[in-house]
Amino acid sequence: MCQVRALTNKKQILAFLQQDRIYAAYAVGDLEPSLFAQCQWFGAEEDGKIDALALFFTGLQPPALFVMGDTDGVTAILASALQPERAYFTCRAEHLPVVDAFYALGEIEEMFRMAIAPADFRPIPGPTIKLDLSHLDALRQLYRLGGGDAFAPYQLQDGVYYGVEVGGQLVSVAGTHLISPTFGVAGVGNIFTHPDHRRRGYATACTSQVVEELLALRQAQDRAQSLDVVLNVNRENTEAIGIYERLGFRRHCPYIEVIGNRK
Repeated sequence: MCQVRALTNKKQILAFLQQDRIYAAYAVGDLEPSLFAQCQWFGAEEDGKIDALALFFTGLQPPALFVMGDTDGVTAILASALQPERAYFTCRAEHLPVVDAFYALGEIEEMFRMAIAPADFRPIPGPTIKLDLSHLDALRQLYRLGGGDAFAPYQLQDGVYYGVEVGGQLVSVAGTHLISPTFGVAGVGNIFTHPDHRRRGYATACTSQVVEELLALRQAQDRAQSLDVVLNVNRENTEAIGIYERLGFRRHCPYIEVIGNRK
């Protein structure tokens, strides 16, 4: 029978996540000190070895809950140590029945995690500007039209955001969910274009500029290992997938995103 316990040792957590670093990229990034304080980590152990892991991140609303590893271990964690009333789950397909056993699920989103290698990056220029906290109100106004479900102001302050303005109005944006200089991962996201300004290449240019800066950031740190830059996309969004593949992203793995309310 597996034993469930809280995890606090970053080296131990990282060693488990490294088994599939790209799938676990956001969890790896949450080891960064500024984000780690907003995390609860639990492991299910068998004979002293971690077989499954769950991360509960409270920096977003609803809170995010990531699971990885053996399904029996995930079951043990959700049955005992980790029982939030509501969470936004990230899991593999094999974990979905486990989550469904404890949570009433909303619409299931079938996603791809994509990643880009520096050698594969093919920039696509455009009329972008770099965004900072002075653009927060304009960004919030744009996100009211859609997108930005996983946006929080700290991401703009601590991350990399580019946008396109037309007539002084912000009409397109791409940014980062997180950047972890310590652990070498970054998540590109919060990509959105005003419905009246689509199919003009704005989001592509913004995403390209974000990726270019992230890859340059890693080079500036003079580290041998390149920054693992990832993004998430719905498997049915073939147009977006095509754009990301033009930039050089490749599909790493399928996974599930879904909101759940505790039964």
